[in-house]
Amino acid sequence: MAQEPKFLTVAEVAEQMRVSKMTVYRLVHSGELAAVRVGRSFRVTEKALREYLEKSFYQAG
Repeated sequence: MAQEPKFLTVAEVAEQMRVSKMTVYRLVHSGELAAVRVGRSFRVTEKALREYLEKSFYQAG
């Protein structure tokens, strides 16, 4: 059976990424970070956050 997605608040995503909530909102509004709108707030799945971070790794050198 498929595991239910775990949803994170914007504040939780910001804390995990060590950025401001405004930065997370910018990523969501630009489409870089997938999110679900719930009423007036957004939720981000752990999978979406993981995928965003994986594609965002910067290769130095």
